[in-house]
Amino acid sequence: MKRIVVGVDSSDDSVRALRWAIDEARLRGAELEIVHAFPTPELVAIPAVVTLPSDDELRKGAEEVIDGALSRVGGADDVPVTRTMRAGSSASVLCDVAVGADLLVVGARGLGGFRGLLLGSVTHQVVAHSPCPVVVSVPEDR
Repeated sequence: MKRIVVGVDSSDDSVRALRWAIDEARLRGAELEIVHAFPTPELVAIPAVVTLPSDDELRKGAEEVIDGALSRVGGADDVPVTRTMRAGSSASVLCDVAVGADLLVVGARGLGGFRGLLLGSVTHQVVAHSPCPVVVSVPEDR
């Protein structure tokens, strides 16, 4: 195993997935690619002046999300890490980045009506469309 991709946002679920992915990368001697997707701002025709965030501001925010997740797991100093920040839908970005990867890791939020049974929509899309095997990290109490 050479490359593991993991998706992060600011949720506890993604931090749990990151922790698992770091441990797996360490165990396998693999490179870890940490990915955060951010939405592209859309301007709707409204009769007002609106200031949209710049690409640099969006990327800085995405980098802060990755830094925060790494901080919450105590870092990954002994694992080669690549950070990828891209505009687009989370599932689409994760699947695009995972091309050529050995494994894609995501957290399961599952906030639907049957909380303990459902995957979140992003996780569901990733499982259905990933170009490589997927690990879904779920809470121990589920």
